[in-house]
Amino acid sequence: MKALNFINGKWQPALSGQWAPVVNPANGETIGEAAVSAAADVDAAVQAAKAAQKKWALVPAPKRAEVLYRVGMLLKERKEQLARLLTMEMGKVIEEARGEVQEGIDMAFYMAGEGRRLFGDTTPSELKDKFAMSVRVPVGVVGIITPWNFPIAIATWKSFPAIVAGNAVVWKPALETPFMARELAAIFAEAGLPDGVFNVVHGDGPTAGNALVEHPDVPVISFTGSNDVGRQIAEKCGRLLKKVSLEMGGKNAVIVMDDADLTLAVDGIVWSAFGTSGQRCTACSRVIVHERVKQELERRLLEAVKTLKIGDGLDETVKVGPVIHEEALQKIDRYVHIGREEGAKLLVGGHILREGDYARGFYYAPTIFTDVTPDMRIAREEIFGPVVSIISVRSLDEAIAVNNGVDYGLSSAIFTRDVNNVFRAMRDLDTGIVYVNAGTTGAEIHLPFGGTKGTGNGHRDSGVAALDVFTEWRSIYVDFSGKLQRAQIDTGD
Repeated sequence: MKALNFINGKWQPALSGQWAPVVNPANGETIGEAAVSAAADVDAAVQAAKAAQKKWALVPAPKRAEVLYRVGMLLKERKEQLARLLTMEMGKVIEEARGEVQEGIDMAFYMAGEGRRLFGDTTPSELKDKFAMSVRVPVGVVGIITPWNFPIAIATWKSFPAIVAGNAVVWKPALETPFMARELAAIFAEAGLPDGVFNVVHGDGPTAGNALVEHPDVPVISFTGSNDVGRQIAEKCGRLLKKVSLEMGGKNAVIVMDDADLTLAVDGIVWSAFGTSGQRCTACSRVIVHERVKQELERRLLEAVKTLKIGDGLDETVKVGPVIHEEALQKIDRYVHIGREEGAKLLVGGHILREGDYARGFYYAPTIFTDVTPDMRIAREEIFGPVVSIISVRSLDEAIAVNNGVDYGLSSAIFTRDVNNVFRAMRDLDTGIVYVNAGTTGAEIHLPFGGTKGTGNGHRDSGVAALDVFTEWRSIYVDFSGKLQRAQIDTGD
């Protein structure tokens, strides 16, 4: 399989002629190649998008939305095929891959609905015989940069609102997962999207990604990825006066109070911590537990972890797949060694799986540390793997303080039967997403997705809020008085 660039409705290799291997993380086998693009490829895509956007913006929004409806139907028809390909290139288990494709389906239908909304505001004017309103207008060409852990869902969160709002898109997906980009581009073409409105350029971040960020004809960049790269993009966009939307890391916590349903809490923790092998920005990497139930929660967690089957995600019985590549394995293992050196107690896991069926893939044993203190690095820094730290507290106030005492603010959860605790947590937890009696992951596409502090810069993916990234507000005044009326001057006493 080859992942070509998709520029102005045509499939083409990178001008350099270079290719990067695409490896199945479950078995280390090369399943295809992706084009490795440079600035010239990005420029070709941007110029195609710039020319196409002018015509696309003139298409009535309900007609633009009809394309998204067709995209949603095609995604639905091909859900199983796409899910299996996703598992092969990224590694997540097949049931999660199906769920990710479903996110794309849901987003297509939801954002298609915005084609008949895209609401602005009308408001009374302060002057007689004058009409005042505001409307959303497209920004032009949108640059999208996405990670490998959700290779189709995140792209739909960004591209669908951008397109229904009248923009054109240039998307640089992660080199590790190019085939979801190929499939989505083909679906857009089949759905009737005009050439040039949706373009895909494969390549690495320092070359293709940087060229997209710095291109003078791309006024908006929407990025999901690491905090370090996000900061660099923000600095560049700031100098260029570009709008930038950042969704970055997380150090998410599940709070378990002494009145919690521990069976439910364990289910939520295991799913949040070890689903996608912990490679989610919303993954639970901290469990903040009341000291009265700490020992019992640990016992139940150990029992639950022992039942997790690890292996190739295409096996329907597997619950934990591989991590993305060897570099990720080594990073996770370094953090485990740091945890030991810091004095945390290892309850389970803590090692790379290399024997037997695991020999050719990239597998890490689900890992739990206990007796972790909030100041330890494993409790503060994003590991992006199946590693959880258990922190003991004596009260809800202490739990909230520990939750809030990190540099990130994406997702948090609390398990409790006390309605007063629930409402205090909803008010005082400083994350962009709060779950009650559920894990830290599982966002729905019609609500804003994003976080506070080091997680982002105030913008949101999903929901109506996503339109704010890809539109500008235009205020319009229509004076039908037949004379010059001067706001404030002619209304003052």
